Amino acid sequence: MDYELLPKNVTAAGRRVVYSPYDGSQVGSVPTIDTAGVDQVLTSAQNLFANRDQWLPAEQRIQILKNMARLMEQHYTVLVNQAVAEGGKPILDTRIEMDRAIDGILNCIECIRNNSGREIPMRINPASANRIAFTHKEPIGVVVAVSAFNHPINLIVHQIGPAIASGCPVIIKPAGDTPLSAFALADLFSQAGLPEGWCQVVMTTDTPTAEALVTDRRVSFLSFIGSAKVGWMLRSKLTPGARCVLEHGGAAPVIIAEDADLGDMLPLLAKGGFYHAGQVCVSVQRVFAHHSIAAEVAERLAALGNDMQVGDPASEETDIGPLIRHQETKRIEHWVKEALDEGAELMSGGKRLADALYSPTVLFNPAGDSKVSKQEIFGPVICVYSYQDMDDAIKRANAVPYAFQASVASKNIDTALYAYQRLAAATVMINDHTAFRVDWMPFAGLKQSGYGTGGIPYTYEDMQIEKLAVIRSMSLD
Repeated sequence: MDYELLPKNVTAAGRRVVYSPYDGSQVGSVPTIDTAGVDQVLTSAQNLFANRDQWLPAEQRIQILKNMARLMEQHYTVLVNQAVAEGGKPILDTRIEMDRAIDGILNCIECIRNNSGREIPMRINPASANRIAFTHKEPIGVVVAVSAFNHPINLIVHQIGPAIASGCPVIIKPAGDTPLSAFALADLFSQAGLPEGWCQVVMTTDTPTAEALVTDRRVSFLSFIGSAKVGWMLRSKLTPGARCVLEHGGAAPVIIAEDADLGDMLPLLAKGGFYHAGQVCVSVQRVFAHHSIAAEVAERLAALGNDMQVGDPASEETDIGPLIRHQETKRIEHWVKEALDEGAELMSGGKRLADALYSPTVLFNPAGDSKVSKQEIFGPVICVYSYQDMDDAIKRANAVPYAFQASVASKNIDTALYAYQRLAAATVMINDHTAFRVDWMPFAGLKQSGYGTGGIPYTYEDMQIEKLAVIRSMSLD
C-alpha cells in the first residue's frame, strides 16, 4: 500500500519504501518530511493546543474512539495482512495483536469515563480557613510519539489512543521498517471524526530530523518505544519541562525451582522466547533451572523449538517468522557462535535458515560473560543455566543492567514469593512466562530498561496535568 497522507500544508521531502523482511518484496511506501516539515507539524499541533476553544470535549473524544474501534473491526483483515507484510510477525500472532489493539481503543474510552480529580483538605487550621480546594485534569500539551517495529498496530494504539483520550494533539513517528500500519491507523482516526491536526503521522528523512522533532521546545511529552541507546540520548536533549516515558528492552530472566510443573511451564517459556522470533522487549532469554532438572529443561525446550515451523509469516502454519533486518540475523548467528566457542552447549538450532530466518535455538550453560548472557539478544534464542542455590540464581538473574519483567516457576508459594521479593524487576510473573502482558496493567522498565510506566491507563495519566483550584469564601466555615 502506498500512502500519500501528509499533514496540512506540509510538502513531502521524499518517499520511504517499505520492504517485506521475509522475502524482500516491496509492500508499500510513505512520504517523508524534512526539518521544514517538522516545524510545520509542530506549529500546527501547538496552535491547536494553544486555542483552548478548540479543545475536544470528552463526549466528542469518546465518540471518536467508539468510531475508531468500529472502523478497525471493519478493516480488520486489511490491517492484519499489511502488518504481517511489513513487520513479519506470523499472521496468527498478528491477529491477536489486532484484537488487543481494538480492545485498547475501548480501554481509552474507559479511561475518559473514569477520569476525575480529587478534593484537597482545607479548613483544618487557621491558614486554610474559609477555603475549599479540588483538582481537575487537563491535557499536558503536544505529544510526540516515537514507535518501534515489533508491534506496528498495537504500539501505535498505545501511543495515539491515550493522547486522543486525554485531549492532546499527537505527532507519531513510526519505525522506519513498519510505517504503513501507523499511516493506516491515522487515516482511520480521521474517518472516525478526529479533526484535522490532532493526529499527525510523519516519517522523517533521517535521524537528525527525527531528533529535531522530539527535542523541539513545543513538545510537552515524549512517548518513546525503541532502543535504550536512542531513548536515553533523546531524553537528555528534551526541552526543559518536557516529560517523557521510555520503553526499552531487557534480558528477561526465569527461575525454575526443582518442584516446578515443567509440563505446564515449558510450553509457555518456549512461546515466550520464540514468539515473533524473540523480537519482544520482555522475551524469555535467560532460564535458571535447578541443577536436578536443568538438563531436562534445556532438552525439552529444544524439542519444543524444533517442533515450531519457521517461514512465511503469512502462512497459517508458521510459528516463527523473519527477523526484521538481515543484519540482525547475522548478528544473532555471530553471538551464538561466540557463545559456543566460549563453552555453551548447543541443544537445538544455532543456524541461519535464510537471510531473514534463524532457527529457534537453545543454549545450555553459556558463560556468564558471553553476549547472550549479558545483553538483550532480541532473537529466537533461549539460554538455560544450571544453579545449585536459589540465592545464586537470583544474583545471576540480577547481574545485568536491565530490569523489566521476570518470572519464577514453583509449586511452593513461599519459594515463589521469596524470588518475587528479591528479583530486580518491575514485574515478576509466577508460573508464567516473562512476555505476558495485558494492556491495562503497568508495564515499566527499570534501570536501563526504561523510564516511567507504560500501559494505556498509565500513559493516559501521564499525558495530563492535575490543576488545583482553591476557592475562598466567607460562607465556608
